[in-house]
Amino acid sequence: MLEYLVYLIYRAGFALIGLLPLRAAFALGNALGLCAWLVLGKYRRLGFHNIDIAFGAEKSPRETRCLVRHHFQRLGANLLSGLKLAAMPLDKARANVRIENADAAHRELRSGRAVVFILSHIGNWELQAQMFPAAIGYVRNSTVYQPLKNRYIDKHVRTLRGRAGVELFDRNEGFQKAIELLRGGGAIGILSDQHAGDQGLWVPFFGKFASTTSLPALLAKRTGAAVLGTAIYTEAPGRWRMEFTERIDKTGDSVEAITAKANELIERQTRVAPEDGFWLHNRWKTPRPNFLLARYKRGVFIPKNLPPEKLKRFRILIRSSNWLGDAVMSVPAVRAIKNGRPDAHLTILAPAKLAPMWKLISEVDEILSLPNKSLFSAARLIARQARFDVAILFPNSLRVALEAWRIPRKVGYRGHARSWLLNQIVREPRRPGPPEHHATRFLRIADDCGADVDPTAKIEMAVSSQTSSIKPETSLGLCPGAEYGPAKRWLPERFAEAAAAISERLKAKWILFGTNKDKSIGDTISTVLGENCVNRVGQTTLDELINELRGCRALLTNDTGTMHLAALLGVPVVAVFGSTEPALTGPLGDGHVIVRHHVECSPCFLRDCPIDFRCMKEVATQQVVDAMMSILR
Repeated sequence: MLEYLVYLIYRAGFALIGLLPLRAAFALGNALGLCAWLVLGKYRRLGFHNIDIAFGAEKSPRETRCLVRHHFQRLGANLLSGLKLAAMPLDKARANVRIENADAAHRELRSGRAVVFILSHIGNWELQAQMFPAAIGYVRNSTVYQPLKNRYIDKHVRTLRGRAGVELFDRNEGFQKAIELLRGGGAIGILSDQHAGDQGLWVPFFGKFASTTSLPALLAKRTGAAVLGTAIYTEAPGRWRMEFTERIDKTGDSVEAITAKANELIERQTRVAPEDGFWLHNRWKTPRPNFLLARYKRGVFIPKNLPPEKLKRFRILIRSSNWLGDAVMSVPAVRAIKNGRPDAHLTILAPAKLAPMWKLISEVDEILSLPNKSLFSAARLIARQARFDVAILFPNSLRVALEAWRIPRKVGYRGHARSWLLNQIVREPRRPGPPEHHATRFLRIADDCGADVDPTAKIEMAVSSQTSSIKPETSLGLCPGAEYGPAKRWLPERFAEAAAAISERLKAKWILFGTNKDKSIGDTISTVLGENCVNRVGQTTLDELINELRGCRALLTNDTGTMHLAALLGVPVVAVFGSTEPALTGPLGDGHVIVRHHVECSPCFLRDCPIDFRCMKEVATQQVVDAMMSILR
C-alpha cells in the first residue's frame, strides 16, 4: 500500500511537471537544487569530499564551494527537465539536443562491428535513451538497467526509457541477451560511473582507486565490439549537447585495461563541465570490511601510464601500542596492512618514546609522536593532519578510540567499553584453543581488514626481513630488568654468574641495558663483571639502545621490550621466562633460545610473586650458560 502511495505521489509530480514549459521546469529545478544545497548537509559534505578527491589542489576552497552549489542547482534542473522531456513527444524532446561526432559510432557500426557505449551520470543522462535511436537508429539499441525498488515506479520508468525503441535488459537476468544483440551488430549502453561493490575491479578514477564495473569490457572482449563513450552536457536552460567519443579500446587490450580506459574517459568528460558531473554518489566508497584490496575477486589494476607513486593515497592511521614489546610484535601486522593495497599510506601514531623503533620499519610512511598523555592533545594532533580514511587501533582502550573519533572508519577489538565508537569490530576466536602469540592477535586485525595473511609465514618472514648488519664483535648484551615487575626478572646474581662464566670462555665484553628502575640490578652485575662490563643501565635513549644492540652478537635477557627489539634487529636472543608464557610473548623469528623451568603455578602473569618465586629460582646458571654458548658457537 505504501509503495503504491509513493507511486501516486510520483505520478502526480510527473503530471505537474508536464504542464510546465521546458525552460520553466529547468528554472524550478535550479531553484529546488539551491534549496537542497542549503538543507541537505550530508550530501553537501559528500559533494565537498568527492570534489576534493577529484580536483584536490586544482581548486581553491571558494571554487570548490561554488562548484558544489552549482552542481546541486544543475542536478535539480536536469532532473525536472528530464521529467518534462519524458512527457513531451519524441521529436520535440530531441529538438532540444544537439548531436556531435556521431560519425565515430557510424564508422564502427557500418563496418559491421557492434558498439558498447560507456554511459555516465553527466548532465541530463536520462536523455540518452531517447537520443540513441535518433543518432544510430539503423541498428538495435539497448541498455542494461538495475530495477528500482518501487515496482510501480520501475515499470513507469522502463516505459519512458523504452518508448523510443531502446531494448532494456534486466541486470539480474544475466547478459546472454545482451551478448546476442552485440553479436548481431547492435549497440548497448552501460552506466559505468557508479561504485561497483565487491564485484568490481579496483582501478584509478581521478587518480584514486574506485571499484568499477568491468561489464563493458567483458562484453566487448566476448563479442569483439568496439568501446566508445557518450555524454550529454548542459549548454543552456532547456538545451543540451550529446557528444560521441572516438573508440577507446585497442586490439589486444585486456579487460582490466579497457576498464581503466573507461574511467579515464569519464574523468575527461567530467572535466569538460564539472557542474554536470554526479558528485552526490559515494564513488570512492571505503568497502566494508575488506578495505585492503588484496583478496578481491577481480583485484587491482594500475594503468601503465599512471606510475604507482602518482596514485592518490588511501590514508591509514595505525595507533601503536604504548609498550615497546607490544609495538614490535605488531610489526608483522603493519607490514601486512601496507601490502594490502598499492596506494596505502601508513601513518603510525605512537608515544614519542617509541618513535625510533617505528623508524626501523620501511613500510611506515609517517610517524606522529604523541606530545604527552593528554587525550585532547592526541585528538588535536590527528585533526591537524590530512584526512585519514581509516584508523586501525591496536590497543584495546577506550581512550585510544576517543583519540580517533573524527576518522570515519575505526577498526579494532571490542576492548574496554568502546564498541559504540568502533564501526568495524574484529571478532575474537569463539572456541578456546592453544595459546596464540600476540603477533597473531595483531595479524587477525590485518586479516579482518582484507590483508592477505598467512599468520605463521607472515610472522617468520616479517621479522627476519629486518635483519641488521650485525658487527662480528665479541660484545654481548645483557638486559637483567623488566619494566612490568619483579616476577619477570631472573635473579641478578645468577645473571652475573652466567655472564662471568661466558666471559671466561670467550673473553667477551658485556653491555648492560635497562631503565632507571634497574640501576641497582645493573650495579650488582657490573661489580661482579668488572672490566668485562660496560654499564649502560638507565643511560640510553631508544635510538642509542638500537645502535648498541646492532653491535651485539647476542642478547641475554628476561621477557622484555628489549628482547623483542633485539629480535627485530636480527640479534639472537636467550630469554629467561618465568611468570609469563613464551607462546604468547616469545621473541619472533628463528635462532632464539627460551630458558624456562615450568612449574605448576606458571604462567601466572603477576607483577610480584605471592609465594616463593620458584619459576625463576629453579632456572640454573648452567642452563643459561649452555643456551648462550649454543648461539655463540
